[in-house]
Amino acid sequence: MRNLLKASVLGAAILSLSGCGFLSIKDKLDPQAMDVYSDLYDKFVASGGDLGAATVWRMEVNKGLGPDDIKNSLDSAVVGTGLKDVGVMPLSKQLELETGKKQLYLTIYQYCSPQIARQAVDFSPYFSAYLPCRIAVVEDKEGRYWLYALNMDMFVHGGKNMPEPFKTNAQHVRDSIYKMMKAAAEGSF
Repeated sequence: MRNLLKASVLGAAILSLSGCGFLSIKDKLDPQAMDVYSDLYDKFVASGGDLGAATVWRMEVNKGLGPDDIKNSLDSAVVGTGLKDVGVMPLSKQLELETGKKQLYLTIYQYCSPQIARQAVDFSPYFSAYLPCRIAVVEDKEGRYWLYALNMDMFVHGGKNMPEPFKTNAQHVRDSIYKMMKAAAEGSF
């Protein structure tokens, strides 16, 4: 029943979007675009309408691992990817300085390949808003650590087909960020 409802909603959306030009661009889209948006829709509904939950990857860090372990894993995992460490935003530390109160851990690690970033912006200047790639480390109220990053499947497959070599390079960035998150979540080196 749920799949029938989902298919009906997607069908109605496609029919209504055809008047807005969807049918005129559908042949230019990445072959996986509809799957990406179907997954986004499922997560959006399952989360009760939380756009963040629908558009990011989230991984729980293994128990017993802390911020230093996560940082060490990220530092190790980025080696060989071609991505550069372009900055760290220790937000919880800054908030502690500003408020004088202990804060739940919140740090954002930033990575970028300048050459691939240039390709992305040349393809679509709107992609500049996604730069650099970020992995956030967030401590919840129970003391667990979570990793968050933009779901880069939207970046690679969510729109019009990318030309080569940009598509291969974009997929490499997507895969690298995902592998780095997994390594940090597991404490791998």
